[in-house]
Amino acid sequence: QLELVESGGGLVQPGGSLRLSCAVSGFTFDVWTIGWFRQAPGKEREGVSCISSTMSDSKTYYADSVKGRFTISKDNVKNTVYLQMNSLKPEDTAVYYCAAGRSVALADSAYDYWGQGTQVTVSS
Repeated sequence: QLELVESGGGLVQPGGSLRLSCAVSGFTFDVWTIGWFRQAPGKEREGVSCISSTMSDSKTYYADSVKGRFTISKDNVKNTVYLQMNSLKPEDTAVYYCAAGRSVALADSAYDYWGQGTQVTVSS
């Protein structure tokens, strides 16, 4: 059974940091692109970052809004993808989802499998 499980969300003050984790199981981890998306209340879901498969050299991509603040990485032994989020802003508040897909893209239509999401709240 294909499964992605996010963790690491929470409440953080502006300027703070959080690290999200996405544990994947049920499929060959290193042949998939893993992406992070977020959805704020009243807004459409947007792509945040993705990391391509190991066969594609694990290239990383970021939305302009998070470039320089967020870093995506993966551990092929633990079958886990991380999103390190630094210098967090109130506008980063959203439910964050990880997803698995065959294409390297920040469009959610490119992804086939999704986790349940984890809440990130940036507030003082």
